[in-house]
Amino acid sequence: MKLLNVIVAAIAAATPLSSIAAQLLVLNKGDSTLAFIDPESGKTSVTIATGDGPHEIELSSDNQLAFVSNYGGSVAGKTLSVIEVDKRAERQRVDLKELRRPHGLSSSKGYLYFTIEDSRSVGRYNSKTGTVDWTFDTKQERTHMILASRDGTKLFTSNMGSNSIGVLERGANNQWHQTLVAVGQGPEGLDESPDGRELWTAHSGDGGISIIDTSTKKVVHTFDIETKRSNRLKFTPDGKHVLVSDLGSGELVIIDVRQRAERTHLSVGRSPTGILIEPEGTRAYVAVSGDNRIAVVDLKTMSVQRTIQTGNNPDGMAWVR
Repeated sequence: MKLLNVIVAAIAAATPLSSIAAQLLVLNKGDSTLAFIDPESGKTSVTIATGDGPHEIELSSDNQLAFVSNYGGSVAGKTLSVIEVDKRAERQRVDLKELRRPHGLSSSKGYLYFTIEDSRSVGRYNSKTGTVDWTFDTKQERTHMILASRDGTKLFTSNMGSNSIGVLERGANNQWHQTLVAVGQGPEGLDESPDGRELWTAHSGDGGISIIDTSTKKVVHTFDIETKRSNRLKFTPDGKHVLVSDLGSGELVIIDVRQRAERTHLSVGRSPTGILIEPEGTRAYVAVSGDNRIAVVDLKTMSVQRTIQTGNNPDGMAWVR
């Protein structure tokens, strides 16, 4: 039986990912691993090691590389894992040296941007050179998540300890400048609307949502969704709904964007964290970290369709085909 398992694993590792169906990539924080899961059968084909405490995962624009932020546990992490998706193997473990607690990730124009929470900074990794070639001091506490704008002209950061959203823009002579937008308590999850006009952020500390006009960089609307500890926020591809995971209540909150109001709450389990929506917008995957599983949500019926078992403490996810 052991020999058979070895043969099956070897065949899976040797099969190019591009030749098989879509795969759900799931980080297991408690195991320090990345799992490749068939989203239909729920079966894990390959599990590979990452650095300690992987939290977020981001794909390169060509889906050839997956980047993982190794946040660490009791000891602060200081590495990024660079995964070759087709080979399902770690190509490089990037040592960030004095930059500790890497977390949020976002790719844009061939670069990977990432937050460094303990260093109150953001950095940029160049996959062509395999090096970090730029950093920026936000001077904000707990710079946690980062998002590149759809048009590639801005970077948005959520600064949990400073109750602010940072808007970074590159000016003349490659100089970057930052505009800070005050929002509610503990902004964390954030996403840009599909038309690029609005940035939404969920406040982990007061249960609210702030909507920022991306052109004026000002808050244009706030409302309360009464979350106990909001974690992630995602737009559906059609821009009609926003999904927010609530760590404290064990619920997924679904918001009607046009009405600026909750549409429904779904009970998904203990400590829901990461959210991933299929490109077609028909299903959402919610990492239920406290129950070691993924809740699969049908976005047409607004109901939990089924669950997928994972490793210990799942969180960040990505989708490759």
